[in-house]
Amino acid sequence: MATEQLHEVKREYAGGEDRPLGSFLAVMATYAAVVGAGAAVVRARRIPMPESISWSDLALLTIATHKLSRRIAKDPVTSPLRAPFTRFEGTSGPAELSEEVRGRGVRKAVGELVTCPFCLDQWVATGLTFGYVVRPRLTRLAASVLTMVAGSDLLQFAYAKAEQAAEEG
Repeated sequence: MATEQLHEVKREYAGGEDRPLGSFLAVMATYAAVVGAGAAVVRARRIPMPESISWSDLALLTIATHKLSRRIAKDPVTSPLRAPFTRFEGTSGPAELSEEVRGRGVRKAVGELVTCPFCLDQWVATGLTFGYVVRPRLTRLAASVLTMVAGSDLLQFAYAKAEQAAEEG
């Protein structure tokens, strides 16, 4: 009876679309397990938790989270990581790909995750946060590289816009 009710909820929710709710639950459970394992390591090693994160570290980690999430989800170089879950469709912007999620069940759920920078933000931010707790200097260094790349991206767009304005003017 409970199984039938769950199937009915899934059917009503999906509205005829393929929405792998059970697989999304598995992805969320994986995230929870990874966070739990990370917390267990921090506790077992008796690593002290920071009282707070400075504004400068928060800004650094925020920009790094944005850049790494986009790099994983959209970058041509990381397409081999997404290939088992996606189909190449073309480009979607400068140095970014458009890919269609393929498959069913877990394959589709993972595809939805790895092609969505907004979805990846939670995973990347959690990883950087654990890095910040366990190895703050190394994490700041890696986050600095990602932040520099994000800043350089903005300069590339500004340069291209200035070039375009000069050609039109």
